[in-house]
Amino acid sequence: MRYCVALILLIFSLTTFAQQKSAGDKLIQFSGIITDMDSSNVIPYVTITNLSAKSKRVAADYRGYFTFIVNPGDTILFTAIGYKKFSTIIPQGTPDSKYTIMVKLKAEVVNLPSVRVFPWATTEEFTREFLSMKLADDDMAIAKKNLSRSSINGLIQTLPRDGQEIGSQNYRYNFDRMVNKNMVQTNPLLNPFAWGKLMQQIFDGDKSRVEN
Repeated sequence: MRYCVALILLIFSLTTFAQQKSAGDKLIQFSGIITDMDSSNVIPYVTITNLSAKSKRVAADYRGYFTFIVNPGDTILFTAIGYKKFSTIIPQGTPDSKYTIMVKLKAEVVNLPSVRVFPWATTEEFTREFLSMKLADDDMAIAKKNLSRSSINGLIQTLPRDGQEIGSQNYRYNFDRMVNKNMVQTNPLLNPFAWGKLMQQIFDGDKSRVEN
């Protein structure tokens, strides 16, 4: 009787081991596409690691597509730069020899500390530059410079005239024309006194040259 029980247990153990072995030796074509969780854009060249098969690694193509052979119960890890890791387990009860999955990876945001870059190599160089630095003028000093006589004279020479200045000049020109309208201007060539004065200047000039 004891031998019969031992034989039954041995047969049951062998049957269970054979079932587990056959289930473990089953090959499945594992395929899928890897996309971004937020934008649904494909993520190319993602590294896929089979942690249950001595960390065997494959890579997705430029379209985010992958396909390779796995066993039921294998743990698959998906890693990509800038994305959080994602892992999945191949189901044991897969009736088909194919298993397809849509993998969505979440973008990983890394906040780096801010870095301020200074143009001084040493503290002594910074101190020397700081002591020789010319401080900017405040609002009062800037206003005084803008209202100084030299600044206003420079603006007068460079800035174009406005409408008021042009109108004042036209008014003065028209007024002068109206005042001098009845005045007769004489021709100096017809004035005998002017000719006499000119001849006298010429004679005086000749005498000065002779004396020298």
